[in-house]
Amino acid sequence: MRNITMSLPAMRPALSWGWQELLDLCKVRVVAVMLVCAAVGMALASPGLPTFSNVFFGLIGIGLTACGAAAFNHIVDRRLDALMSRTSRRPVASKRLPVSVALLWAILLSSLGVGLLTWRVNPLTALLTFASLVGYALIYTAFLKRVTPQNIVIGGVAGAAPPLLGWVAITGQITAEPLLLMLIIFVWTPPHFWSLAIYKCDDYAKAGIPMLPVTHGLAFTRLQIWLYGWLTVIATLMPFMIGMSGSVYLIAAVLLNARFMYWNSKVWQGKDPQAPFAAFWFSIRYLLGLFGALLIDHYFIRLAW
Repeated sequence: MRNITMSLPAMRPALSWGWQELLDLCKVRVVAVMLVCAAVGMALASPGLPTFSNVFFGLIGIGLTACGAAAFNHIVDRRLDALMSRTSRRPVASKRLPVSVALLWAILLSSLGVGLLTWRVNPLTALLTFASLVGYALIYTAFLKRVTPQNIVIGGVAGAAPPLLGWVAITGQITAEPLLLMLIIFVWTPPHFWSLAIYKCDDYAKAGIPMLPVTHGLAFTRLQIWLYGWLTVIATLMPFMIGMSGSVYLIAAVLLNARFMYWNSKVWQGKDPQAPFAAFWFSIRYLLGLFGALLIDHYFIRLAW
């Protein structure tokens, strides 16, 4: 009996996952960028300080739902992720985390997020956030990503939603201004992501994902990055043109756009193999800089007068 009892602990399988794996499902850095954009939408929606409860519960609800969408992405893409060096160590792809656990986690986060928005913010914000979840986790990840090289462009609608969600969380309605903020992220997404797709082209080809560099070649993709880059420049100047922002934002946008197009030109020329990866990382700082400039212009300059 003593021998049997002593052997029982060894017979119990040790858990190979914990909170770190659950946290990794959330794509925290991506969600953080989304929340910054949502927070700017909240700030710009109000001539003064927005209602604290709407900001607090709005950001938590949007963040939880975005984490849930990211977890669904891990589940749906687990087989493709396992084939790519960039994603092979993700918890579900590497089989460190059971699919059933990841699914429960995704459902829990999404339900809490949408429920909180419905309860403490407003139903329209909850509805739009849920639509973004479906757009990213199902329409983009499960369908578009696998069937068309325009997956990033079409699926970019869901990824561009955060400033709209933030605006609606404060005002309860959709107007032209948040749609403009949404447009900026929408046209920024292709040059941002296609730069990474060029850098990881072999990975996407190996996984059979029809990203633009795989289906149309590197030269065509570089040209599209260059053209979409200029569309982004035009879109980022529109807040000043319609009186939504002032000269402080305009100066910041011009400087950021100059650097943004510098890296896009390096990608377009195709002479520097490291340029696509550098352009990808700068584009994240570029977007944060633009929305930060909108915030500074709104509060510390315009409201000061």
